[in-house]
Amino acid sequence: MKEIRTAKNALRQEYRAKRRLIPREKKEALDKKICDTVISLASFRFADAILLFAPLDDEIDVFPIAKEALRRKKTVAFPISPPGGIMNFHTVDSLDSLIPGNMGILEPPKDTSLFDGTGKNCLCIVPAFIFDKKGYRVGYGGGYYDRFLPSFSGSTMGVIYSDCILERVPRGRFDLSVDILVSEKGVTVTSEK
Repeated sequence: MKEIRTAKNALRQEYRAKRRLIPREKKEALDKKICDTVISLASFRFADAILLFAPLDDEIDVFPIAKEALRRKKTVAFPISPPGGIMNFHTVDSLDSLIPGNMGILEPPKDTSLFDGTGKNCLCIVPAFIFDKKGYRVGYGGGYYDRFLPSFSGSTMGVIYSDCILERVPRGRFDLSVDILVSEKGVTVTSEK
């Protein structure tokens, strides 16, 4: 377990540095292509609810996906992640309602409705530093998605720059793969599920 943690930490540092070196104009073009692809997919089109993350500056800007989902009257939810706790998604009617939360990451106010997913066809868009070709990820190390995804019954999608897709990432026994990977080069359906 310690070897896996060490390997993941090294990859986090390496790929965080690589992401920060992407020129702003190039990043915006890559982000747009990824978001346009997500919006064009049946998994987005037929979802009643979209669970997203609020991106940091060097992450893929998924807000256009949220805006389009809201425009189409889908339920849109973002996580509230208490330090060391369990991540819960809360619904929003507007991106303007997001406020800085844990570690300065934008999240819904705590008094917004908890999203429970009952009766919904859900798509969860999952962040990561890197994914491998089978949909396993190296995230931020907080374990929030590792604790959330086992009980999530909807579809999962990783959004990632193609340069951040590796052949294989270090995996622990609790790591789960996403169903679909979307990069600026297209869509990959993973074979692990």
